[in-house]
Amino acid sequence: MAGLLRAFTIRVLGGVQRVGYRRYVLELAQELGVSGYVENMPDGSVAVFAQADGETLEQFIDQLKSPPPPAEVRQVIQKPAKPNHRIRYFTIKYGKLGEELQEGFGAMEKVFRQYWREFRDYREEFRDYREEFREFAKRTDENFQRIMDRYGEISDKLTNILEVLVRESNETREKLNETMRLLREAVERLPQKG
Repeated sequence: MAGLLRAFTIRVLGGVQRVGYRRYVLELAQELGVSGYVENMPDGSVAVFAQADGETLEQFIDQLKSPPPPAEVRQVIQKPAKPNHRIRYFTIKYGKLGEELQEGFGAMEKVFRQYWREFRDYREEFRDYREEFREFAKRTDENFQRIMDRYGEISDKLTNILEVLVRESNETREKLNETMRLLREAVERLPQKG
């Protein structure tokens, strides 16, 4: 740690248990190079012992106030403490297994509830759009039917044109064949020189 080592005991109040707040504090401390620990307290707060150089410690404490949802910090109380040179890393002080399981499940439940609220809002928006979608689908069906009707008309006309072309082409071929036959006969009747 660069600079003069300073330490604080910190109490964080708010919605900070069963929301992944300790993990956030651990990752923040590791990122900034702060040593110490974080633990849940029986009153629902979170206690932090942190030590680092003064500037790093100020940055750490400042960022403790702005965790990602669903954690919510209402108050951060900090008191100067004596640095402990034996503490070299930052750790989470875990409680009893049952408490930790409850912590994990509680965090998942809070995240689930948050997503559920967002989903409920989208569900209401979807209801609003459902009628618009039905109207759009109806218009699309009507437009498609008009296109198919028009396609049927065009297809019928093209079929008629094609039939006329084929018939006239056959008639022209027959007339050409007849003309060629008559021409051949006329050439054969010509007196031969020789």
